[in-house]
Amino acid sequence: MDLGIAGRKALVCGASKGLGRGCAEALAREGVTVYINARTEATLMTTAEEIAKATGATVIPLAADITTEAGRETVLAALPELDILINNAGGPPTGDFRDWTRETWIKALDGNMLTPIALIKATLDGMIARKFGRIVNITSSAVKAPIDMLGLSNGARAGLTGFVAGLSRKTVRHNVTINNLLPGIFATDRLLSNFAAMAKNAGLSPEDYAKQREAALPAGRLGTAEEFGQLCAYICSAQASYLTGQNFLIDGGAYPGTF
Repeated sequence: MDLGIAGRKALVCGASKGLGRGCAEALAREGVTVYINARTEATLMTTAEEIAKATGATVIPLAADITTEAGRETVLAALPELDILINNAGGPPTGDFRDWTRETWIKALDGNMLTPIALIKATLDGMIARKFGRIVNITSSAVKAPIDMLGLSNGARAGLTGFVAGLSRKTVRHNVTINNLLPGIFATDRLLSNFAAMAKNAGLSPEDYAKQREAALPAGRLGTAEEFGQLCAYICSAQASYLTGQNFLIDGGAYPGTF
């Protein structure tokens, strides 16, 4: 299927590896000019070169900490008029809420709620004026089924979800959609880090814990960044203009609910 977005311009945050990279590569394969952001310049440069070589697309690295005001100013100053925005940032640490200070909470909110809102604010009106925009926020399956060790993520991402639920109904008439992608268990560095903490609590090695979690999934395997990116690309397509304010759970069937 031709997704009808060749020639469009996209910013993908947290794109040097993992799910962000999967989204960047999928968009690049559709002929989108992709601006990729992450904090580590060397890794980001390597990723840009690899995606460009694999897809033939133009990929521009913009190294900065997007969760800070200075970082956002740097990235936004280098961008043209955007058609597609993929909000993505590493989740906050695991832990017990009794140990978290106000500063801990503010950092989590900055990374996983306030930064996406700031980037939406900076780019939305231009999308509305040009009558095309696709905004996708990468959140977490924890929005649907909270994970006890991820209280910071549960709270911050749920806040973003509530904000998007209202705003997305106001923009869709202008062909600007805002949706959320909720990943479950994917084979990423972030997942392996979480597995290590959970394995310790369970008294298992990280390898044995990972095998148990994988076997328990209805799909019988972990998700891949490539298939995650392909769903993201479709949500950004010309054909997806009637989708807005939705939370797309992609978790290999792990969530047991009907709704």
